[in-house]
Amino acid sequence: MAKLELKYGNHACAEAAIIAGCRFYAGYPITPSSEVAEKMAELLPKVGGVFIQMEDEIASMGCAIGGAFAGRKSMTATSGPGFSLKQENIGYAVMSEAPVVIVNVQRGGPSTGLPTQVGQQDVMQTQWGTHGDKLIPAFCPASVEEVMEETIRAFNWAEVLRTPVVLLMDEVIGHMKESVDMTKFKDPEIWNRKKPKVPPEEYLAYKPEEDDVPALADFGDGYRYHVTGLMHDYTGFPTTNPAMCQELVERLIRKVKRRAKELEKNEEFMLEDAEFAIVAFGSTARSAKLAVKLAREKGIKVGLFRPITLWPSPEETLYRLAGKVKAILVPELNMGQYVLEVERCARGQCPIFRMNRANGQMIYPFEILEKIEEIASGKIVIPVSKA
Repeated sequence: MAKLELKYGNHACAEAAIIAGCRFYAGYPITPSSEVAEKMAELLPKVGGVFIQMEDEIASMGCAIGGAFAGRKSMTATSGPGFSLKQENIGYAVMSEAPVVIVNVQRGGPSTGLPTQVGQQDVMQTQWGTHGDKLIPAFCPASVEEVMEETIRAFNWAEVLRTPVVLLMDEVIGHMKESVDMTKFKDPEIWNRKKPKVPPEEYLAYKPEEDDVPALADFGDGYRYHVTGLMHDYTGFPTTNPAMCQELVERLIRKVKRRAKELEKNEEFMLEDAEFAIVAFGSTARSAKLAVKLAREKGIKVGLFRPITLWPSPEETLYRLAGKVKAILVPELNMGQYVLEVERCARGQCPIFRMNRANGQMIYPFEILEKIEEIASGKIVIPVSKA
């Protein structure tokens, strides 16, 4: 029997982190993610974990990386401006292969923007915010229960791939209160990092195994190794050897890309006979789902494709979708970010229409319905942006 409990999205994230095995949190308060930190400060001491509030977002990210190398499942949470500050150390986490979960509860931007209002303006920053080539998994929940599911999944993949993973929430999901079936989280599948099977004198911290992921020894366990943000060889010490540098960057991307199909997670709603499709994520997908139901009542065959894993991109799935429908509408709370990925993946098979907003207000179901009606009736022939 389901055991339903009312939870806020941000609180659910913290509770799921504890279930996933998180025992270290480093962060700095920032709206609208602060409740994640508050809840972690409450829960971690009860399970033998450590919570630390750092002096800023830069230090918080660095501290979370240190916690990961010390052998603890680590997390930090932030929002727009804080996510920007974390970028340099996110790159360090990629290069040093630190398994850490970064929660970004998106708000309106740029700069200080709209601290208390919703936005989805960090989609591209999640993948491209830090310099250099990399591929960072990012999961985007659309309900409070899904926040818990995706938080646990983020920890699992961070551990297995030895990589930072982003949980890309938004203000509405973070502050929403919904019923959660807690029986789903009584005994979830939990994955842990690979530990070395060789004695300390034979350990190479960055020598990959068959899955491109090196085993990770905890600091303090007798395994001495070097960690750096510089290009490095298998020992972890810096190198400028061209072949070794190329191999390293290719492997960092490949270890994620080779698991892309396993990482991919989507929701498809009423797409079986759809002539038109909406691609939406996070809180906007909730409006889109109701818009689909209303459109169906009017005889318009439309369905919803909701990417839960935003990165790596569900390229082939989007390509197949574009080949089945007459047009795709992409509503999002920014001025056009994920639509660029949809356009890339569609490869010109059908028109892609945009619906954009960046004023802190939701896109409501009736607005999406109106846009779908215009597209279905042929009133809009050339795809255009609409703020």
